Amino acid sequence: MNIKKHLNLITAVVYATSFMMSCVQKDEWETPPIKCENKFSSTNTTLAEFKALAPSSGYVLITEDKIFDGYVVSSDESGNFYKTISFQDKPENPTAALQIEINKSSNYADYPVGAHIRINAKGLRLGLDRGAVKIGAVDESFAIGRVPESLVNRYISGVCNGNGLDVVVMKPLELANLKEAQNVNYINMLVKVSNVQFSSTELGKKYLDYESGAGKDTDRKIVDEFGNQAVIRNSAFFNAGSTLLPNGKGNLTFVVNRYNSSWQMLIRNLDDVKFSGKRFFFEGFDGNLNDNWFTVNITGEQIWNIQQFGNPKPCIVMSGFTNINNANEDWLISKPISLEDFSTAVLSFETDGRYNGKPLEVYITDNYTNDPLTTTWTPLSAILDVNLSAFNTWTYSGDISLNAFVGKKVSIAFKYTSSTTEATAWQLDNVRVIGN
Repeated sequence: MNIKKHLNLITAVVYATSFMMSCVQKDEWETPPIKCENKFSSTNTTLAEFKALAPSSGYVLITEDKIFDGYVVSSDESGNFYKTISFQDKPENPTAALQIEINKSSNYADYPVGAHIRINAKGLRLGLDRGAVKIGAVDESFAIGRVPESLVNRYISGVCNGNGLDVVVMKPLELANLKEAQNVNYINMLVKVSNVQFSSTELGKKYLDYESGAGKDTDRKIVDEFGNQAVIRNSAFFNAGSTLLPNGKGNLTFVVNRYNSSWQMLIRNLDDVKFSGKRFFFEGFDGNLNDNWFTVNITGEQIWNIQQFGNPKPCIVMSGFTNINNANEDWLISKPISLEDFSTAVLSFETDGRYNGKPLEVYITDNYTNDPLTTTWTPLSAILDVNLSAFNTWTYSGDISLNAFVGKKVSIAFKYTSSTTEATAWQLDNVRVIGN
């Protein structure tokens, strides 16, 4: 009888439990959402106003509550950022940006790109440190120290959106060229520059150089179609460091950075490099002349040479005048420029002339024989400087169509001639071939 009563009791409990479970919706048994609470309830200043407190040199200790918001633009997930967080005041069209030094790794897990953060800077230092305005801890060894990991939550917190961290889509600030990006106002901002490519001297290389199998911090030169240059700085811990640099042009997104006086742009990952277009050719004559050109002297002792003039300097110069006018024929001929897979292409350049003489002649060929006198050339019509009474009257050539030569490899030539009665000094700069 006791055993029967016991079995009946067990049956009743199981039935009751089953009944209760059947009355509960499935999602009521799932893990409840994590409650997000704002550590700092409200702001009392803006990032821009706070940044303006930074002295022109050295640092200042923040001794009262200075609470402001920002949006994270950096990420250490791929290894190109180390124990720092860069953030700006708005998801798009920002007006100010800062960097905080923290002694903690894997910050992307807590503060991913787009995370809305709030900072109370009381107790931190604010100042210019190695080229950038930063905030960080009081440190005996450094002007701006890293905030200890155990104290990070004292100064920085996520801002809630409902029950979770507020994370928004960041829209890079679009800039016209790489020169514009090299501005102190953009340091620590997320920006994008179009029509950028890696310098021809970088092609065939990886994002990182390696020694004994280990990566090392590596700069890779980039150039825009206006000839402006900058470098992408890749950390030795960049996890995509063994990837070959892309052979093309396109859009480059990066966080602007400066180390002392050297501009170093930082990508978060390879998604920041969107190079699918055709490479352009640009020559500003700031490298070795024989990298991209052949110089051929037919007559006379004077030759093409790079000098510290230009728009901007340097440029390449040819003049048949040395105390007296001299007879010269000299060619400046580009090494092959690929127009393969192009549907359109244009050539442009700038000239500056001085003293009366013959105009510079411009030619193109798709079959250079290594001898300009045996090569079949097609003349190109260009606008040249006509103010030969003074230097520094740089003149744009106009866009010269090369559409008749698309699909081929071509050589561009500049022919200089002078005589014993007249010799113009011709300066040439910013030779550009672009297309689609």
